Amino acid sequence: MKQGFIITVLILLLAGCRKEQDRYDGPSLEDLNKSFALLQPFSCNKDSVYFGNGESALFTAKFNKSVHWNISIRGLASHALKIISGQGNEISAPEGLWNGATTRFPMFRNEACLATLRIDGVSDSFSLPITIKSIKKNQGLLIADFENGLNPQWTKFVQSGANMDLNIKNDTVAPQGGKYLNMAGTVSWDWLTVMLDFPAASYGSPTLALNGNPDAVYFNCLIYGVPNTNPSLMLFQFKEDENGDGSINQNSDDQYDLQVNVNWSGWKLISVKYSDIVTLSNGQPTTPKGNSKHNPDKIGKISLLHLADPKNGFANAKVDYILFTSAPLEP
Repeated sequence: MKQGFIITVLILLLAGCRKEQDRYDGPSLEDLNKSFALLQPFSCNKDSVYFGNGESALFTAKFNKSVHWNISIRGLASHALKIISGQGNEISAPEGLWNGATTRFPMFRNEACLATLRIDGVSDSFSLPITIKSIKKNQGLLIADFENGLNPQWTKFVQSGANMDLNIKNDTVAPQGGKYLNMAGTVSWDWLTVMLDFPAASYGSPTLALNGNPDAVYFNCLIYGVPNTNPSLMLFQFKEDENGDGSINQNSDDQYDLQVNVNWSGWKLISVKYSDIVTLSNGQPTTPKGNSKHNPDKIGKISLLHLADPKNGFANAKVDYILFTSAPLEP
């Protein structure tokens, strides 16, 4: 009796081991050997979409086997690009949803787009048109997108040097809207070339109207690295008015600094949680001079500095779409 029980247990254990060994990842042999077929056409639930009203577009399709699929959506006027991809035998929600965001800048406009479905290992592609009637709205506190020029309450500083530039440009390079800020120059005696201050008063209150929880506040901006130029450093300084006296004391108020080494070409999204931004001195972390607590709702001024190594010479970078959000920006 006891021996029979032991044999039964061993059989069950071996069966369990066999089941574990039989498991594998990836497509089945049947799928690998099966010719691809589209069971349900590539389609979208909307031929025009109002992203600005909170709408989304849902792409769908069904296949006769599990495949890796890729949908590319291109703006025919802006050349913006969104990529959606996945694995399986169908495209449905949530994988097939598009909320108007972009993968590669510029951002989409109100424009006609073409969505194209491609399947790995399949030569045919499937396309359909979709029109954006209103673009996606990103909720948050907009500091600057430069569409209306430079606010007269902002303060400019430009060194006396060669080829200095702190001006708004209007050309096809803009990643959002039609304008951006160009910052460029070089001097032999200093890293600072140009600077722009954004006082909180220019937004209607002594300090910025932000959540007091630094873990719920994200700072975002788009920065363009100009090809074939010396690298720039972009420095954002967040100056807090901790006692609410309407002024910022550099010896008793906290300042947090975000330094970005622009060592790439093209537009790039920078998105940082406010609580992760540190205080810098000559580029190195140091102790803040106030209460050492991140208080985004006490920011009284933001300064944007363009820095360039005097030994390298002329440097150039571009900035656009500076805003605070409650989560990392999905442009």
